[in-house]
Amino acid sequence: MRTIGFTWGIGGVLIILFFAIYRLTPMALALVDFPMSNFHWACLIFSIFYMAYAEGYKGFHLGFAPRVVVRAIYLRENPKPIHVLLAPIFCMGFIYATRKRQLLSIGLTLMIVCFVILIRLMPQPWRGLLDAGVVVGLSLGILSILYFIHLARTKPDAISITAEVPGDKWHLHPS
Repeated sequence: MRTIGFTWGIGGVLIILFFAIYRLTPMALALVDFPMSNFHWACLIFSIFYMAYAEGYKGFHLGFAPRVVVRAIYLRENPKPIHVLLAPIFCMGFIYATRKRQLLSIGLTLMIVCFVILIRLMPQPWRGLLDAGVVVGLSLGILSILYFIHLARTKPDAISITAEVPGDKWHLHPS
């Protein structure tokens, strides 16, 4: 049950991210069908670099990715059947998390849903310009999760983020 929870938790999160990339990539690639002005190209470059930094680095690499991995490790070390069954949402902090983590996870998800709805209303090439940046950010997020899995296996002391579980200050290593 330990390995299943860890694998399902990480795998489920990666599946969600891959599915988002799969859904957004065609809109980004559709940009080749539109005549792009210099302004459009500048917006595309800005979107890609901004989302790489804001979503990929700040959002995923510094926060989401290490927390997903640490929560998956916590689940491996403390498996409960319901948490293993719901491992992806456990790893994302929606269940069995501190109140603050749950509120942050829910709030961030609602904000993302609102952005998705708004972006879907945009015409091309604007939607494609934004989707291209999101695809880059999500791709960096996947790479960050893989990086932290590798780091947890090779240098567990290098990750010092908390699992944010109720009533427990469990860390990957003692601080």
